[in-house]
Amino acid sequence: MSAPVTVVEHPVLADRMRVMRDRTTYHGAFRRALHEASAIVAIEATRDLPTEAVEIDTPLERTDARRLCGDVAVVPVLRAGLSMVEGFLRLLPDARVGHLGMQRDETTHSPHGYFERLPPRLAETHVFVLDPMLATGGSALYALDRLREAGARHVRLICLVCAPEGVAAVAEHHPDVPIWTATLDRCLDENAFIRPGLGDAGDRVFGTPPE
Repeated sequence: MSAPVTVVEHPVLADRMRVMRDRTTYHGAFRRALHEASAIVAIEATRDLPTEAVEIDTPLERTDARRLCGDVAVVPVLRAGLSMVEGFLRLLPDARVGHLGMQRDETTHSPHGYFERLPPRLAETHVFVLDPMLATGGSALYALDRLREAGARHVRLICLVCAPEGVAAVAEHHPDVPIWTATLDRCLDENAFIRPGLGDAGDRVFGTPPE
């Protein structure tokens, strides 16, 4: 079994990806485009969240309605994943927010964790892992492993740009974790950067120079 991948198709999303890919886009415009792209992907990724039947009173009469039920958490992978949180919290303002901090070794391309703070009751929570770039899959696998160890059972991985290599890594190690993304790019280069990609999402969204 392989991890299902949903590539979200929407004209506004395609336009925001154009903005983010453009090397001349400054960090303020990049950040705004990323927030908006994340919100569009969030709408699709939350499509099957559980609801329950309720009755409400409109100004005119009593009627049936649906209400979201169950706990939801978003867990950004620091630091680039922080930029996706706002888009999700616009839809799910009551969601808990956890954090997983890791840094990629530029020689081995392996992640090294440096911070972890996760919400309680993960076994009963729908968890959305937020990471704009799925390249080798190392950071995603680290995050998914930590969440599984903490008891999470209902986990989804939300990205904006994926490489086939990263998708394959998630499918091999966590075949039950679905992936939502704005685009599936061509490949990784010799430095494990996604091509055509959009550069380092963290550096571009926060306006910091690459190391």
